[in-house]
Amino acid sequence: MNLKDIEATEALLSSPQKIVIVPHKNPDGDAIGSTMGLYHYLKNRGQDATVISPNDYPKFLKWIPGNEHIVNFEKDSNHAKQLIAEATIIFTLDFNHLGRIDQMQPYLQEAKATFIMIDHHQAPGDYADIMYSDVSMSSTCEMVYNFIEFLGHRDQINADIANCLYTGIMTDTGSFKFLSTTSRTHRVAADLIDKGANNTLIHNKVFDTNTPSRLHLLGCALKNMVIMEDYHTAFITLSQEELDSNNYKKGDTEGFVNYGLTLDGICFAVIFIENKEDGIIKISFRSEGDFSVNEFAKKHFQGGGHTNAAGGKSDMPLEETTAYFVSLLENYKEQLNA
Repeated sequence: MNLKDIEATEALLSSPQKIVIVPHKNPDGDAIGSTMGLYHYLKNRGQDATVISPNDYPKFLKWIPGNEHIVNFEKDSNHAKQLIAEATIIFTLDFNHLGRIDQMQPYLQEAKATFIMIDHHQAPGDYADIMYSDVSMSSTCEMVYNFIEFLGHRDQINADIANCLYTGIMTDTGSFKFLSTTSRTHRVAADLIDKGANNTLIHNKVFDTNTPSRLHLLGCALKNMVIMEDYHTAFITLSQEELDSNNYKKGDTEGFVNYGLTLDGICFAVIFIENKEDGIIKISFRSEGDFSVNEFAKKHFQGGGHTNAAGGKSDMPLEETTAYFVSLLENYKEQLNA
């Protein structure tokens, strides 16, 4: 974040504002952690701030401090629309294209507010008046920590802020194992613990609150795993019928795609999840090393993200989608065997 943008942001926040903070649709730990961390910081500065989520999010994130104040656009759209229309500042966190907020998009496009983007994904859009974009960062939560520090208020990070930001850093770094995890990331995490983040509790709340149905669904996913050794690739499929028969709840498939990368010799892992309500196959891509799933998802599956973690979708049926995916692998055999 350059000095001009820091000064412009501080000037805006030096007077009372009506602020809306927005994560992407289907928010994950980094999206909820960063928006709520920023929410607590702004509230502590006396600002009128509200987080509006495009839709619901997993139960394992609903312990987050201040969770009860999040407005769900799908469930309370009239209130959310009024807040957006009245906002003087809108922060968009953990996404960089308004298409990532689905049905909220037209209301943000009509908004008269000043837009501030904080995000670490590639190829940002140009809708924001103030943009803090850095693809090298581990998480948007680490960026919110930096944002608060840029404004000279690192000493104002309290336990609520620390717990929120630690959550997103932990989840978006794969518990500090991804390549985006730097020594700075660890120093930030350490400072958050010093400021009150309960790292043991956070890990337990996020990873150790499984239901029997989720573990049964995981067993189904692992049974469906296809390993393609010639391409150092593993992929999982889950049909709508399999989701329904295992009492699927939002967030239950979180992290399933990563199991493929635990196999020796696998550097490319994918999960295909059927969503009949939306009429799509939702896809998550993960990789190790230099193979860019961001480019792969962008070119073939209407998606994108990071070099080693991306998402996409397909409008074809599940079997056709996986067949198409398999047909693509020969074109990438050299890269996957590098």
